[in-house]
Amino acid sequence: MTQQDSDTSRRPLASRQQAWAHHLSTLLSNVGIRPNQISFASVVLSVLGLVCLSLSVGSSKGQLAGLYIASAFACQMRLLCNLMDGMVAVEAGKQTADGALWNEFPDRLSDIALLMGVGIAAGETTLAWAVVSLSILVAYVRELGKGIDRVADYSGPMAKPHRMALMTAALVLSAIVVLFFGDENAWIQSTSLLSLSLWICGFGCVVTVWQRISHLLQRLNP
Repeated sequence: MTQQDSDTSRRPLASRQQAWAHHLSTLLSNVGIRPNQISFASVVLSVLGLVCLSLSVGSSKGQLAGLYIASAFACQMRLLCNLMDGMVAVEAGKQTADGALWNEFPDRLSDIALLMGVGIAAGETTLAWAVVSLSILVAYVRELGKGIDRVADYSGPMAKPHRMALMTAALVLSAIVVLFFGDENAWIQSTSLLSLSLWICGFGCVVTVWQRISHLLQRLNP
């Protein structure tokens, strides 16, 4: 994320209050890194995750585990970029006029890349497209509410951090399965966990959309 109107419109993150986060954002600001550059980096990392997951199809046991771990790392680095671009923009005072665009559009591209990557790795591209659509709907309902009554609702069981946490966990667990229980068909054996993560993500997105719409209706009809 980047520039926001106020603290109340920013996603509530405990990590934003951590000393390491302040030190890192200060370092990035001091070396001249701009918030929009960090947002762009999040997309690059997500595309690298997509590439790793695409290469995992049919890979050998050792390669497969490494590609899963690399993709899990990409998910977490994407979140780190999302944290840092907001902190550099707001705390370091580097907001720009096009910040609202860079606040949202790279996030949607990153979601598409990483969720589709998991779908490709699992052999579930149709399911992945459905989950991608639902993840975009989650963000849309938040922005819809913000446009109507200026309240950014980040609630729900499958907001962006939760989606990335779920994908990270599924990829790490899949790598463990491959390393310790896999055989020559390790890729096939590991896909069930990835498929399950997509189903959980999709269901969680539906619940999140319903919850945010309910909150919006409650605010509009007190």
